[in-house]
Amino acid sequence: MAAARFLSPFTLFNTKYSLCLVAILCTTFYFIGIWQHSLGPIPIPNSSTSAVVSSAPCYSLKTTQLDFMPHHLPPDPSATTAPLPHFPPCDPSLSEYTPCEDARRSLKFDRDMLIYRQRHCPEKKELLKCRVPAPYGYKVPFRWPKSREFAWFANAPHKELAVEKKNQNWIKVEGEQFRFPGGGTMFPRGADAYIDDIDKLINLKDGSIRTAIDTGCGVASWGAYLLSRNIVAVSFAPRDTHVSQVQFALERGVPALIGVLASIRLPYPSRAFDMAHCSRCLIPWATHDGVYLIEIDRILRPGGYWILSGPPINWQKHWRGWNRTADDLEQEQSQIETVAKTLCWKKIVQKGDLAIWQKPTNHVHCKANRKIFKQPRFCQSQNPDMAWYTKLDKCLTPLPEVSDVKEIAGGQLPKWPERLNAIPPRISSGSLTGITENTFVENTELWKKRVEYYKRIDHQLAETGRYRNLLDMNAYLGGFASALVNDPLWVMNAVPVEADQINTLGVIYERGLIGTYQNWCEAMSTYPRTYDFIHADSIFSLYKDRCGMEDILLEMDRILRPQGSVIIRDDVDELLKIKKIIDAMQWEGRILDHEQGPLEREKILVAVKQYWTASPLTPKQDQ
Repeated sequence: MAAARFLSPFTLFNTKYSLCLVAILCTTFYFIGIWQHSLGPIPIPNSSTSAVVSSAPCYSLKTTQLDFMPHHLPPDPSATTAPLPHFPPCDPSLSEYTPCEDARRSLKFDRDMLIYRQRHCPEKKELLKCRVPAPYGYKVPFRWPKSREFAWFANAPHKELAVEKKNQNWIKVEGEQFRFPGGGTMFPRGADAYIDDIDKLINLKDGSIRTAIDTGCGVASWGAYLLSRNIVAVSFAPRDTHVSQVQFALERGVPALIGVLASIRLPYPSRAFDMAHCSRCLIPWATHDGVYLIEIDRILRPGGYWILSGPPINWQKHWRGWNRTADDLEQEQSQIETVAKTLCWKKIVQKGDLAIWQKPTNHVHCKANRKIFKQPRFCQSQNPDMAWYTKLDKCLTPLPEVSDVKEIAGGQLPKWPERLNAIPPRISSGSLTGITENTFVENTELWKKRVEYYKRIDHQLAETGRYRNLLDMNAYLGGFASALVNDPLWVMNAVPVEADQINTLGVIYERGLIGTYQNWCEAMSTYPRTYDFIHADSIFSLYKDRCGMEDILLEMDRILRPQGSVIIRDDVDELLKIKKIIDAMQWEGRILDHEQGPLEREKILVAVKQYWTASPLTPKQDQ
C-alpha cells in the first residue's frame, strides 16, 4: 500500500495567510464601491454626450443585429397552416348515385348496340367532392343466409320491380322488408328447382364447375342459390327501367355488378368462367354477326357451358305468351344454332325450356373447319385478356396451342376445392413474367398470416358472419380472398388496369375465385353501399400522381356500407395523408404497425365508416 501524504507546518501557514489576504482585499473594495455610489453620478467631460446617454432609453439605441441564420441552407417553410379537408354530405337525391352509369349522362350517347347503357364516367371537373348519403332509415342488412330471402325496404326503397314482376315471384314487399321467393320468369318453381333441372343435364356436384356468369341477372336468384352448391356466379344487369336489379342482388349478399353486353368487352379475362347463363336476358344473341356470343366464347373456359332458357328456346310451347310469331322465333333459334356452330360449340342437350352448348376443349378441329366457316376468323394480334374499354371484335379468340387433340388448351384445372391452392396453369406455363410457382406458394402462405393479423386488429372481420360482401382493390394473385374462403362471405377481386403488364386476373379465376378489372381513377360499376369491407393494398402508392387521393377515398366511401370497415396497407407517408382525409369523412381510423413489427415502413390503417343517413325527405322531395 502507498504511504499517506501529510502537509508540512510551513505549507499550512502559507495557505492560511493567502486566504486571509484575499478576504481583506475583497472587503476593502466592497466598501470603496459603496462610498463611490453614495457620491452621485461621475461627471463626464463632454456634456453633449452626457445628455444623449441620459435621455435615450436603452431599447432605442442603434445596435448591430447579429444574423445567426445558416445562409447555406434554404429558409424554413412558412408557418401557414394548410386548410383542413372538408367533404359535406351530398344532396339526399344522390343516395343511389352511380357516377359511370348516370342516366342523364347516358342520354348523350348512341343507342345503337346499347352504347348509351355502357360505362360513361364524369370528367375530372364533374367529380363530386361530397359524401353520398345512405337513405333515411337505412339498416345493416340481414346476415347470410337470411339475406338471400330478405332485405330492408329502406335500403333500396323501390317498388317498381315488385309491381312489374308480381306474377313471376321475383320480389315481394312485406311491410318494412322485401322478400325474395327465389322465382324467375323462366323458373316459376323457384331457382333451386331450376338449378336441379340443370344438374340433371350437366354435373354441378363434382367440383368441375366453380365459376359462373349470369347475363341479365334480374335480382340474381340463380347466383344466390348456386352458392349453396359451391359455385360462385358473377351476376350483371344494366341500370335500366327495371330499377335496382343489381342493387337488390347486393342487398341479398350476392356477387353482382352493373354491366351490359353492348360495344365493349366485359371486364373479365379470357377463359375465366366454367359456365355462362342467360334466362330470358333479352340479349339479341344472333344479331351483329353473333358478336355477343363471340364475347361469351372469349370468357368461357375450354369445355365450358353456355345455358339458354327463354326466347327462342321451346318456342313451340311459349310463342303465344311471348307475343311473337312462331316463324320469327323459329328463325331466331336457327340463327343462334348457326352462330354456335361457327364457334365450334357443340349443343349437348335441349330439354324443356333449357338448351345447353359446350365450348371445345381446344381449337384443333375448329381451325380445320375454317375452310367451311369463313367467319368468324381467328383474332390475330389482340390481347385476349385486355378488357377495359376494349371494343368487341367479330373474331374468334384462339385458345392456347396444344400438342394433342385430347389435350385441354391452357391446362386442365383440378376440381374444387383442390383448385384453390393448386398451381394455376397461367403460372406453371410461365406466361406471367416474374411470377413463379414458388411466388404463388409463398404469396398464399403470406396472406394466411396477414389475414390472421387482420382478424386480431379488426374484430368485425374476425366475427363470423359480420361481413358478407368484400372488395379487394388490388388483388394480385387472390391471396387475401383465398385466406377467407372458409368464412361465409365472398370477395370481389379487383385487378387495376394500371398493372396490365402483369395481368393476374386470369390466375384468380383459375383458382376458382371471381374478380373484375378496374381503374381506380374512375368509379366502380356498382351502387352505393355495396361492400361491408374494403381491402386496399398499396393502391395509393400505385395511383400516386395518376389521380387525387381524395377522389379514390370518396369512391371508397360511396361503395362502403355505414359501419363497414376498411384496411389500407401502404407506406407510412401515404397513410399519414390518408388519415387526415378520412378524419374529414366521418371515418374512425388508426394507424398500426406492420405484422412484422414497427421497423417496417409499410403500415396498416384500420378504419370504420360511421353510421349516418340523409335527412327524411319532405313530401315535395319524395315526388
